[in-house]
Parts: sequence; structure tokens; C-alpha cells
Amino acid sequence: MVKMKDSGIEWIGEIPASWEVIKGKYLFTQRSSKGNKLSLTLLSPTQKYGVIPQSMYEELTGMKPVKIDQQKDLNLFKTIHKGDFCISLRSFEGGFEYSNYEGVVSPAYQVFYLIDNNSIDTYYKYLFKDKTFIDKMNSYTMSLRDGKNISFNDFGNTYITVPPKSEQQQIADFLDHKTAEIDGLIDKINTEIDTLKQYQSSVITQAVTKGLDPNVPMKDSGIEWIGEIPETWKMVKIKHLVNTVNLKDKLSNLNGRYIGLENAEKGTGKLIMTETTYPDEIYKICKKGNVLYSKLRPNLAKVLIAPFDSCCTSEFEVLNTFNNRWIKYCLLSNGITEMTTAATYGVKMPRVNWEEVSNYKIPVPKNDEIEFINNYIDSKMLTVDNLIKQKQQQINQLTEYKNSLIFEYVTGKKQVKEAN
Repeated sequence: MVKMKDSGIEWIGEIPASWEVIKGKYLFTQRSSKGNKLSLTLLSPTQKYGVIPQSMYEELTGMKPVKIDQQKDLNLFKTIHKGDFCISLRSFEGGFEYSNYEGVVSPAYQVFYLIDNNSIDTYYKYLFKDKTFIDKMNSYTMSLRDGKNISFNDFGNTYITVPPKSEQQQIADFLDHKTAEIDGLIDKINTEIDTLKQYQSSVITQAVTKGLDPNVPMKDSGIEWIGEIPETWKMVKIKHLVNTVNLKDKLSNLNGRYIGLENAEKGTGKLIMTETTYPDEIYKICKKGNVLYSKLRPNLAKVLIAPFDSCCTSEFEVLNTFNNRWIKYCLLSNGITEMTTAATYGVKMPRVNWEEVSNYKIPVPKNDEIEFINNYIDSKMLTVDNLIKQKQQQINQLTEYKNSLIFEYVTGKKQVKEAN
């Protein structure tokens, strides 16, 4: 049994008797140099992957960070070396980022590095991702103006745990192994979730183009991505099935309700509620039952039915239609998504012109068949949603376990030798 002592620090609690608590400024110092003689690779600080090359960030996430003007000289950007740490603009959410690469970062970031020869940087890589440490850093910003970033000076005056060097290495090695195991399980579950979402998309596309009876006579739709459709169905341009709504009003006149792009889950037609507060300005009006179609980044397939009267972002096309569920599912289908993505304009913020989309033809069955298919899709979506929810719960449990492991070992509540 390891003898423990009170650290004197509320967020840390008890630590092994052989450990110390030392202010960060006596262990680390800021790096203020510019350029990098070893590499001028532009790096992006990320919460999940640490500080990585911008090209790698795009490959891993499929997203594009804010591009630096290519005319700018990267020698003017902040130096960051392998083993350095970075306080990014999102560190209030995920802690400090650790760099495994040589390069430069935007001057907006604070870079610091270890100066204590009796310390191991990879131990602090985990300490700086511990939730209790992050909460402590955030406590410095709570009473100040919105938008204040965590500063190195605040960190420098914070006491942190310092085990003997040999124990730091043991903890870092142990957590490298355990977190890799957990991350592998999480990645596997995320792959399963992606597969389920792809299945949802295929169910929608199959149902709105082929119907539910595989034995009905078929005919050529005249549209390549659709192929054959049931013989009794028609092909109709979207603009003949919907009316666009362009009314506007102040947010306060609609009980402060607002639907933004962040409230639309990609590819599923589901509404995601948030607690974001919006200014009382004039926005588009959408009535309960209107279909909202996102013209921005149509590859994300953000389409939903307004569940209540509200305002919405102008990035949505507001549609009044003969059958909201049918139009929603047709707009969510793989073929429409591929066509609208190919028709976008603009590089940084690709959009599609609604006039383009409204001229696309979609299949239209008879009314009673439409409702039957809608109900079928709703049922399938609900079943898969429940499976996804279960898998997300598994991810949450694994994430909580990972976070508890990091806390317990970087603060000495558990010892590596007891775990082995």
C-alpha cells in the first residue's frame, strides 16, 4: 500500500507521499520564436489528435480548417517542436494539445515546453487532458468576459502533480497502452454507427425510388440515378410539388425559437436541440410542418421538418409542400445529395442554388402509397436510431472509463505497479 498525503490542492486531493505539487511556471516556459529550422510544415492543434499537419487533419476528419493565406511567410508563424504543448482556442473544452511533429502554428496559439530535466513530457500529455485539470483552467475564465482564452500565465501559477521521473514514465507508458485499447474499441463502434447511418440512407433511397413491392411492374424513370420506378408512379419536378416561403420576422415575435444548421443532424432528418442564445434580429419564418433544406454544404444532407413555429437561418430554404415527409425523404436520398453536391459553387462555403435543386425530378406515387412508404421509412429509421443510441451509450461509457483512468493515474490515486 502506497502511503498518501494531502496535496493541499482541492481539485487534486491526496497524492502519494513521494510526489510533489509544483507551479507550472517552474516546469515549463513559453516558446516565442518564429519559424522552424527543422520544418516549416503548418500544423493544426486538435483536441482529438493533438498538434498535427494541416493536411493530415483534412485526411482524418474530411473537414478543412481555416486556410492560411499562401502568400504569408510561414517563417513568421510560431515555432513548435516535437514534445511541445499548445494552448489552442478550444483548450477550454479539451485541454492542452501535445505535438508529435515539427512545424509552425498560427500566432493565435500559445506554445510552451518542458524545462525541468526530471520530468517526462508524455506524462504531462495526459495530465493536461484530465477533466479536473481542464475544469481548473476554465475556472480562471468564468468570472471574466466571454471569449477569454486560457492563458499561459494562469497555467503557470497553477499547482500540478509531479511524480518521480521513473513513475512519470511508467504512467505515460501504461496510459499509452490502455488509452490505445479504449480508442480502438471506440473507433470500432464508430465504424458500426457509420455503417448503420449508411444503411438508413440506403433504406430511404430504395424506398423513395423503388417502393416496397418488389413484384410490381417497372418502367424507366428517365433519370440515371433513379433507374426504374414502379409503373404507376410519376416523375415530377420538385418546384411543382413545393412552394418556397420567404416571410421574415423578429425572433422575439416567435417566442425566441430558432432553428439553425447546427440543429439539423446530417443525413437523418432529425432535429438536435441546443441551448444556444441568438440575438433578437429579423430571420426567416418557418411554420410547423415546413420542410427546411440546407443550401450550405449540401453534401451533409441537412433536411428536417420544423416541429414548431420558429425563426430559422437564411441558409435554409423553407418549403411548404403537399407531403412534408415524402419531400424530406426525397431530399435526403443519396441521388439528390450527390447531384446537389456536384452543383455547388464557392470554395470555402460551398452552396447549391435552390433554382437548380427545384428543377430536379423526383418520383411521386399515389397518395395512399406515399403514406405507406413514409410510415415504413419512419419505422426503419426509429429501429436504427435505437441501435445507434445503444452504441453511443457504449462509447460514452468507454470515454468515462478512459477519463477516470487518466485522472486516477496522473494524480496518483492508482499506481501502475498495482495495475500490472
